Amino acid sequence: MTDLARIKAEARKAAFARRAMAHAARSGAPAGNLSQVLAGYRGVPMSGYMPMRTEIDPLPAMEAAAAHGLVCVPVIVGKGQPLVFSRWMPGGAMKDGPFGARVPETDEFITPQILIVPLVAYDRSGGRLGYGGGFYDRTLQGLRARGPVLAIGYAFAAQEAADLPLELTDEPLDMIVTEAEIIEFALR
Repeated sequence: MTDLARIKAEARKAAFARRAMAHAARSGAPAGNLSQVLAGYRGVPMSGYMPMRTEIDPLPAMEAAAAHGLVCVPVIVGKGQPLVFSRWMPGGAMKDGPFGARVPETDEFITPQILIVPLVAYDRSGGRLGYGGGFYDRTLQGLRARGPVLAIGYAFAAQEAADLPLELTDEPLDMIVTEAEIIEFALR
């Protein structure tokens, strides 16, 4: 294991612990800020995600967005590949996908212009530490090469880190939304 890989693994471990504590302590409606942000983009195709384990839950905001436009969720095609996105509808039939993520039972692929991105940790400059598979980094790089894309990191405030071990291939976020605040960066 390289030094950077070891440092990233340690940062993930600490961030997972913070996220688990925030998840256990959650109360109220943590998706309120996310719903507020998405209300400004009604009708723009967007991707959310199906929350797993201790991830913050975007489903209330996704349900509100689905009333005004297309909403999809990521589908893993294979290791080393970018994500594809299949249309999601509230109450729609779902099945288990790779890595335990739920995906729509029937594929209807969409290219989103807004991505709600799950994460393990974030920093105040738009840096994101994910799970280590590079799926969102590859996906954002490809989508951004074709046109504007808004990448919104969605997390508990407790997932903030002062210093993240980032690489050149780590795609930055345009905004971070937590249950406590909205952090915007200049669009890249």
